[in-house]
Amino acid sequence: MIDDKVLNNFRERNVLVTGGTGLIGRQIVDILADSGARVRVASLDKMELNKKAEYIFGDLTDFGFCKEVTKDMDFVFHVAGIKGSIEVTKTKPASFFVPLLMFNTNVLEACRVNKAAKVVYTSSIGAYASAEIFKETEKLEGAPMDMFPGWAKRMAELQIESYRIQYGLNNFAIVRPCNVYGPGDNFDPENAMVIPSLMSRIFRREDPVVIWGDGSAIRDFAYSRDVAEGVILALHHGTAGGFVNLGSGQGVTISKLVDTLHQFLDFRHQFDPTKPSGFPKRVMDISLAQKTIDYRPTTSLLDGLKETWGWFVNNRDEYLKKKNYFKT
Repeated sequence: MIDDKVLNNFRERNVLVTGGTGLIGRQIVDILADSGARVRVASLDKMELNKKAEYIFGDLTDFGFCKEVTKDMDFVFHVAGIKGSIEVTKTKPASFFVPLLMFNTNVLEACRVNKAAKVVYTSSIGAYASAEIFKETEKLEGAPMDMFPGWAKRMAELQIESYRIQYGLNNFAIVRPCNVYGPGDNFDPENAMVIPSLMSRIFRREDPVVIWGDGSAIRDFAYSRDVAEGVILALHHGTAGGFVNLGSGQGVTISKLVDTLHQFLDFRHQFDPTKPSGFPKRVMDISLAQKTIDYRPTTSLLDGLKETWGWFVNNRDEYLKKKNYFKT
């Protein structure tokens, strides 16, 4: 939970959330709307989720739209992104790279031009070079793990750094979340990530559910509400010209993930060790975020998965209302 003293700073303030219908963005909208902020959402998704917020349908690759939607905003949460499986990352890289470059550049520049008091940009674990434990450093070494989307995320981080150098702007914060899951996740069976993909296949009663790899791969899974709180805290406190990691801080094997799903779902599964399972280990060190912005994720994997499953069962077709960059 975020301290009320922090949330009170958003009361009666004009707040823009780009991608406010997405996995993290919708949680930010709910938290800030409940705190008395005047929340505006910019999205290409055809849905309005919170009655207290204003929803504007518009394309962030249009700089004119970005200047208009950021006008008179006190705080801007740039959370809009593109989410897809490893397969679509490899086969349709332009669908990631080009839109990300365009709307990151446009939103951040519009915030600078319109003099937004505080801005937070949501980058990604994929901007890191390959490693097992990811810890914030000032120097970027090596190519990003997620090649095309990773470079696009890094370019936005460099854009913010250029503002600091040339204009002395320190009001732009940056966060790098890990593998985020929760209500509102991408459940499109053609390009879903591991947790929504597993849930979709369990719901369809695949028997057995075949899982690539031997189950030993380790990942850091963070619940969306926890990450949303971290993004809000990062905007409030700032990230001192750098970025902070937002994750659970715990490594979970894919085998443990499946076992946790078994605690409340009935299904059979089978690992296929002949298939690739990606990097052996990807876990975030969140100690800097804990120290500097008081980030304290509290949702257990079991509770988060139960909440996500409950939402999915009642919203299985929501992905059809979302902008799909891989069909254009």
